Amino acid sequence: MFTRRTTLSKFLIEQLKTSPDGQMLAALLIDVAAAIKAISAVAAKGALEGHTGSLDTINVQGEVQKPLDVMTNEIMLHHCDWGGLVAGMASEEMDAPYDIPTEYTRGRYLLLFDPLDGSANIDFNVAVGTIFSVLAHDKNSAPTEADYMQPGNHQVAAGYALYGPATIMVLTVGQGTHGFTLDREIGNFVLTHPNLHIPEDTDQFSINTSNERFWEPPMQRYVDECKAGKAGPRGRDFNMRWIASMVADVHRILIFGGVFSYPRDNKSSKSGRLRLMYEANPIAFLVEQAGGVASTGRGRMLDEQPQSLHQRIPVVLGSKHEVERIEQYHREFDTGTDKPFISPLFNERSLFRKEARL
Repeated sequence: MFTRRTTLSKFLIEQLKTSPDGQMLAALLIDVAAAIKAISAVAAKGALEGHTGSLDTINVQGEVQKPLDVMTNEIMLHHCDWGGLVAGMASEEMDAPYDIPTEYTRGRYLLLFDPLDGSANIDFNVAVGTIFSVLAHDKNSAPTEADYMQPGNHQVAAGYALYGPATIMVLTVGQGTHGFTLDREIGNFVLTHPNLHIPEDTDQFSINTSNERFWEPPMQRYVDECKAGKAGPRGRDFNMRWIASMVADVHRILIFGGVFSYPRDNKSSKSGRLRLMYEANPIAFLVEQAGGVASTGRGRMLDEQPQSLHQRIPVVLGSKHEVERIEQYHREFDTGTDKPFISPLFNERSLFRKEARL
């Protein structure tokens, strides 16, 4: 049905042709794609336009903002607020939801987004991205913050853009996960990665091991086993990959398989690092639609009931069997039945045996 020259517009028309509000949702996603094209052009200029460095402002997350954080947030807002498609928008960069100006018609969707995921990498010219989520708003009244508090399984669409050597947009409307590459010569996103599928098994894991000492024991156990390789209980070698840009790490998993985690830790009072509404839920929707699993470590991510607009949450997602193993380790830890792996380096016959430390 779809060819490698299928544009995003044609794809959405076909995918949503039987949906009652399909044309409206397709139009909104085309507006999001237009914003992504603009962000791609702005991000590509880098230091040429003074887009590196930091500002003197701090966002609601307590993070120092980059110039592109502010600029890309404005681009998303002003590409999507005027078309009569959204009832309201919420962004990682804003304290409260964005109200649609009174001169514009209010639509039937809520758009949530992280305008520039991984913006700390801008100064180093490492890949960054945009993440977005679409929820339905069936009320005639303007949305309140409570209207955004929908679990991820209520999403009608989600996706991300990756700004790398090529600009790629990955999207789902609940009928699989599909990737589009921006053809700059024609100005269109073209279908290049239809029906992405995450392998159930993998030998790749993606995690920031510098925080290992702060993790809960189940995650320490899992990573210790992976690092032990063939000599450990898994009996095979694993590779670790970490880019520190969620969209880049997840994109690799969607293409090649793997497991990504930003787990709960005791480094601070945060229950997790990633934002449920702007990052975890949209990425979880994409991962599930690609045959993977997305979890908090203790349950399905998309079943979590949001408690606040900027809520953080632990994230484990990717290849099915590895995520299920991590969930198993959390269950065993919670019930006291776990048997953590101890590396041979630290057993009684090792260099670090008790006698050697005296």
